[in-house]
Amino acid sequence: MRMTTILLSAGGTGGHLFPAEALAHELVARGHDVQLVTDDRAGRFADRFPVETVHRVRSATFASKNPIKVLSTLWTLWRGFREAGALVRRIRPAVVVGFGGYPTVPPLMAATRSGRPTLIHEQNAVMGRANKFLAPRVDRIAVGIPQDRLDPAYAGKVTVTGNPVRPAVIAAAGTPYRAAGPDEPFKLVVFGGSQGAQFFSEAIPAAIELLPEALRRRLVITQQARADDEAAVWRFYEERGIPAEVAPFFTDMAERIGGAHLVISRSGASTVSEIAVIGRPSILVPYPYALDHDQAANAARLESEGGAIVVRQAELTPARLAELVVGIAEDPARATAMAAAARATGIPDAARLLADLVESMPRSDEGR
Repeated sequence: MRMTTILLSAGGTGGHLFPAEALAHELVARGHDVQLVTDDRAGRFADRFPVETVHRVRSATFASKNPIKVLSTLWTLWRGFREAGALVRRIRPAVVVGFGGYPTVPPLMAATRSGRPTLIHEQNAVMGRANKFLAPRVDRIAVGIPQDRLDPAYAGKVTVTGNPVRPAVIAAAGTPYRAAGPDEPFKLVVFGGSQGAQFFSEAIPAAIELLPEALRRRLVITQQARADDEAAVWRFYEERGIPAEVAPFFTDMAERIGGAHLVISRSGASTVSEIAVIGRPSILVPYPYALDHDQAANAARLESEGGAIVVRQAELTPARLAELVVGIAEDPARATAMAAAARATGIPDAARLLADLVESMPRSDEGR
């Protein structure tokens, strides 16, 4: 197949950019010219994309009812639509693929207005607001998790591809899970999404205080913490002699999950998909303030297959969390069974399936 220009559009958080990055690797390997359009939040994520060109387009969301802020948002959106329109006219992509987040709206709308083939990918079990707005307007819809509440008006456009995971995740999946023995280090990995989670900065130390001394001596911890919490969390581990690495962000998180005996995390779509593909037991704590409760829905399948324990944040006391950790750490057979069940739900070739779908779409004339 001749090389074509494919434009990927994603909001500037890891949850949107990680699957876009995975698809980019697959498309580049197939000989396509892949470009990315995102917003200014992308920073540390976009720099790792396997593309030479990253475009940034203004966008905004209606986060306030204040008339002045609404007007400011409208003005930013208008400028973003103009920038996106100019970008689409200049690079003339054969296909435009969106991965959710409000920054995807201007490029996808510009592409539909110019008659270019469009596809969106929804990572979560409940479709996000940006993708819900775009769904009636695009040509195809790929989903990472089967959707329970699809509008019949566009259900016929939907293909389940799974959530693409990055090459680092596929590499980590090559290491089989081996439960820790009673006298071996127990590696615990804690993270709360691309920005970390304040809840874990308080809950994890409190739970560790309640663990049996023998288990505490075995702990080796990786914990993602907000910059504001990093020093306090690290000091807690240092004072107790627990080997730990604490940071707001880890560039090698897939490798760390691959080395974990237990993962404790939020349940964003990318997180759940990566845990499943690598195949590690987990305790998932859905973010309680998500508008559509999408994190709870994301975790439901992993829980139903026995690959994860899902607990509402309001119910996760330090004592309950300590009990759950002990139950997995001191039962290697259970930990191994959870890892196998998690892996059975993963779709490691999702990037290939999504790339096949992109390549199957009618091509627009790139020269027009």
